[in-house]
Amino acid sequence: MDLSAILLAAQEVVQPFTLFLILMGVFFGIIAGAIPGFTFTMAIILAFPFTFGMEPIQGLALMIGIYIGGLSGGLISGVLLGIPGTPSSVVTTFDGYPMTKRGEPARALGIGIIASVLGTVIGAILLFVLGPVISKVALQFGPWEIFALVVFALTLIAGLSGGNLMKGLIAGCVGLLIGTVGISPTGAVRFDFGFASLTAGLSAIPVLIGLFAFSQLFKNIEEIKIAYSAEEKSMLKKKVRIPFAQVFRDVFKERWNVLRSSMIGCFVGSLPAAGAESANFISYDRAKKAAKKKEQYGNGHPGGIVAAESSNNSVAGGAFIPTITLGIPGDVAQAVMIGALILHGITPGPGLFAQQPVLVNSIYIAIIVSAVFILLVQTLLLPVLIRMTLIPKSLLIPSILVFSTVGAFALNNRPFDIWIVFVFGLIGFLLVKADVPLGPVILGLILGPTLEAEMIRAFQLSPSVSTFLTRPISLLFLLLAVSSIIFTMRQKKKGTVAPEIKQAS
Repeated sequence: MDLSAILLAAQEVVQPFTLFLILMGVFFGIIAGAIPGFTFTMAIILAFPFTFGMEPIQGLALMIGIYIGGLSGGLISGVLLGIPGTPSSVVTTFDGYPMTKRGEPARALGIGIIASVLGTVIGAILLFVLGPVISKVALQFGPWEIFALVVFALTLIAGLSGGNLMKGLIAGCVGLLIGTVGISPTGAVRFDFGFASLTAGLSAIPVLIGLFAFSQLFKNIEEIKIAYSAEEKSMLKKKVRIPFAQVFRDVFKERWNVLRSSMIGCFVGSLPAAGAESANFISYDRAKKAAKKKEQYGNGHPGGIVAAESSNNSVAGGAFIPTITLGIPGDVAQAVMIGALILHGITPGPGLFAQQPVLVNSIYIAIIVSAVFILLVQTLLLPVLIRMTLIPKSLLIPSILVFSTVGAFALNNRPFDIWIVFVFGLIGFLLVKADVPLGPVILGLILGPTLEAEMIRAFQLSPSVSTFLTRPISLLFLLLAVSSIIFTMRQKKKGTVAPEIKQAS
């Protein structure tokens, strides 16, 4: 443990401007999470262009604030209306909305907020403990191990793509194919189709904005709901005061549930693109099985909200583990953060701990500061946040489309990138309509260049394929890749596959 790096990181994060960025990030992240259909991942993508002129720590702090706030914000509409603000808050509605219907919306919101804060802090602690250990191990990896690890990550996310393993694998291959456009590691130009703008390849951020943000917005346009019903508006306009004494008693009774669910969330979050959705369902299932009064779950039991929200927010700490230790994004939001780091000349991976110790420690501290701001913002400004969920989508969607397009253009100041956004927005929308998950596409795009470069390095050092099988760690990852596919196929036959991840938010 480098105490000087921790102190320097703390000094950077507590700078007034950095704290302001985290606060604004948490505030807008909560709003993004609270508005059904507008996910925090979109908010991070929108914020990305604003990080260009910032220091790396400041840019990361802003996006971490949005990330943590967004994970928690989905509970507001989920509890009050039974409409999850984000896919990761679906499970919160199981007990949050029934509690609201029996006249306890403030209690349900309070339990969710406290559980979110505790889950975030526990996730940050686990990241702080496990990150350096995994990084030291990863420093010993050669090209064979890195190639096998990426293959494992791709098969894992394909396996987590719901009931159709084939669609998940195809989606991953589509992402890999997109990553091959431009100059190869050997210097050859591929798939430029005569366009000089494609010679340097496709910038990940415009493609990501199109695939994820635009495709989701197109879907929202198709399903647009002009206004809430009178009953829903009435619920959102009610005055809500959180009974903290009751809430703290509820959460204290569920303290082991908080710890167990947070650890599950952190573990699931560390699996590339597994997402908070899967963590929620697993944690809820574990909590229900461990409860003395199982029949009360689904009818407004505090333990259900605690399990959902603590696992939901602890995913953040877990998702950062593969991102900063291996350079493999834990989810789409992490992919954008990797893009921000690369933009500043910083490459995530095992060497990050030695090369940028202050930056790494600032991530831990920014997550914990975000947890504090979640508590402050959601308790002090709760009426304001509730009212902001009333913003009509007919006004919101066009605004987001414009900001997304401007953000894509600002990255390289190329009009061509705007066309990339629209083309991949259409592709993403068609994939969503075909029930093809976008997570594997995005992961394939981000990891494709690494997979190809390490494969070439491996064959340059040893032309024999058998080297991948004779090196223990490489063999282990390849066996895990095969096992993940076999496991998913067996689970599909049993009808017990994990909840489908249609979007990595």
